[in-house]
Amino acid sequence: MKPKDCNTKRKKYVHLSERERYKIEGLLEGKKNVEEISIILRRDRSTIYREIERGTVKRIQYDLSEKEQYRANAAQADYEKQGRNKERSLKIGKDKELEAYIRDKIIKDHFSPDAIIGEIKRKGLKFKGIICTKTLYNYIDAGLLSGISNKDLWEKRHKKKRGYKTVSRVNTKNRDCRSIEERPKRINNRVEYGHWEGDTVKGPQGTKRGLFTLTERKSKEEIILKVEQATQEAIRGAIDGLERKYGAHFKIKFKSITFDNGVEFLGWKSLEISLLKAEERRTMVYFAHSYSSWERGTNENQNRVIRRFVPKGVDIADFSDKEIQEIENWMNNYPRKILGYKTANQVAQECLQSDSFWKRSKVVAL
Repeated sequence: MKPKDCNTKRKKYVHLSERERYKIEGLLEGKKNVEEISIILRRDRSTIYREIERGTVKRIQYDLSEKEQYRANAAQADYEKQGRNKERSLKIGKDKELEAYIRDKIIKDHFSPDAIIGEIKRKGLKFKGIICTKTLYNYIDAGLLSGISNKDLWEKRHKKKRGYKTVSRVNTKNRDCRSIEERPKRINNRVEYGHWEGDTVKGPQGTKRGLFTLTERKSKEEIILKVEQATQEAIRGAIDGLERKYGAHFKIKFKSITFDNGVEFLGWKSLEISLLKAEERRTMVYFAHSYSSWERGTNENQNRVIRRFVPKGVDIADFSDKEIQEIENWMNNYPRKILGYKTANQVAQECLQSDSFWKRSKVVAL
């Protein structure tokens, strides 16, 4: 087989190493052409062409004539010089304060580069250097920020999609439920605080403990509660606990909840009835269509975030109530682009402190 017919897979692009440069020099002296060198080194031809151009210098021959030849040491020296010039021209410059701030946010607070830059802009924080999200990602990709790599970024480490689909569970016994099609526009359009999506996060097969999660549609506020097991009784007990906590404000904070068709939500009518005031409705329960998890997309996305901290295959019983509360706190204090880089807590507080919210809450019938 001729070299040009070979389907050798090229390397994912990284800068040529010094060792590769000396290989190129030796291969050129052995009369190999660019196509052959690119296959041997598993590099694109354009990379080899640029490298030869960079490292070609004029050499004085024994007869005092000049000859152009590729020299690895000259190419390496030029590469290192450009690297030093690039480092000096970084927008972050010598702003060690900004670099330390970014490092702490990524390593300690688990923020994404976009969340960091968004928070800096929203808060009006002042640093000597000014960079954008794309530039920060580029710096991390190139390894230009000390102590930070793509391994520290959750979205880079988990970029590959899994080979299965998430679907809503189907419960044929739940035929008399209130469909999502009956939800008012004010809920669907996210114009009003107090409308939630709920689900359970389960542990591995053979374990009982689970998490009952609630996500507020407008603010993205998250509530995570440990339950002994994902049953109707456990879910009702969790909601009863929330009503005890919020008292008379419960039916204002939890105007509606939308679930999937899981068996643990089968007793939805009991979820609507107040524990504190018999026969009084405390919330409205709606159900998404079967196999339509996107209809509860806010909660589904939040559950994926929870899986960063509670991986599949790990027994939820291994997590203390304090650790679960820390996960909830992190999620509610994370700057979100969709919220203008405010946190869920900030948006929720703004809604709850709004006079118009309380006026609407008094007139909107459950």
